[in-house]
Amino acid sequence: MLIDCHQHLWPARFTEALRTRGMLRDWTLHLPGEPPYEVDPAAHDVAARRDRELAEGKEQVLVSLSSPLGIEHLPGGGDLIDVWHTSALQLPDPFRVWAAASVADPDPATLAKILAEPRVAGLQLPATALTGPDAIERLGPLLAEVENAGKPLLVHPGPAPECPPGLPGWWPALVPYVSQLHQSWLAWHICGRSLHPGLRIAFVALAGLAPLHHERLNARGGDLGAIDPQVYYETSSYGTRAIDAMVRVVGVDPIVHGSDRPYAEPLDPGLGDAFTHALFTANPRHLLTGAPR
Repeated sequence: MLIDCHQHLWPARFTEALRTRGMLRDWTLHLPGEPPYEVDPAAHDVAARRDRELAEGKEQVLVSLSSPLGIEHLPGGGDLIDVWHTSALQLPDPFRVWAAASVADPDPATLAKILAEPRVAGLQLPATALTGPDAIERLGPLLAEVENAGKPLLVHPGPAPECPPGLPGWWPALVPYVSQLHQSWLAWHICGRSLHPGLRIAFVALAGLAPLHHERLNARGGDLGAIDPQVYYETSSYGTRAIDAMVRVVGVDPIVHGSDRPYAEPLDPGLGDAFTHALFTANPRHLLTGAPR
């Protein structure tokens, strides 16, 4: 059975909450750092999405609050996060939920209650909240709750800065998103494991290919060191060449499948049956449960 570690699906109640906040006008999404985006209503049709996932053989599909919305950073954004949790937890199988948490006003006690929900896979945080050792220490109470719950952390790109006029629509995804992932990965590399020795952590989009810069890291006085068996890399928006290159640096075990549907589609990189099983089944199960392989 297959696991998709990274999708986005807006239940109706959450969609209306976005409209109330002015982020969504009719079906046009307005974010400060990105051009207006025309959302396809069919992409958030829960019944149709469920039928599609089941037809593709999915055992679990993990959906999350999209961190580029910037909700985790909003003062008073906790009400939208509450709507996300209550509406997403009502989604049917095979959907499971990544929890969200305010980074403007961290509330570890509330997070602990959400993480106790069986349908909650773990916590997603924006990379923009994990920009350095000080930021990781500041969010330590949230990270400790995830670690204590025995569930993983997913690091997702956060809101993009204001995009200069005239740039193509793909600019945020290729420039600030990738830079955010690099920065958060390097911050975790510096101090994350020493502060949270038991926390499993996954970076979406192969951490923006950050591990492939290990030679430059060494050349500038750093050290990749031993491969951390509790750091994972989700594959969304990358294909065979990038995934193969990552495997050459970090190995097969940390690579987990995620599609970022509806913004991208599931992809099998075609690296053999054993790798396909690891990518879609064995590695995601290890990320989610920590059970022996």
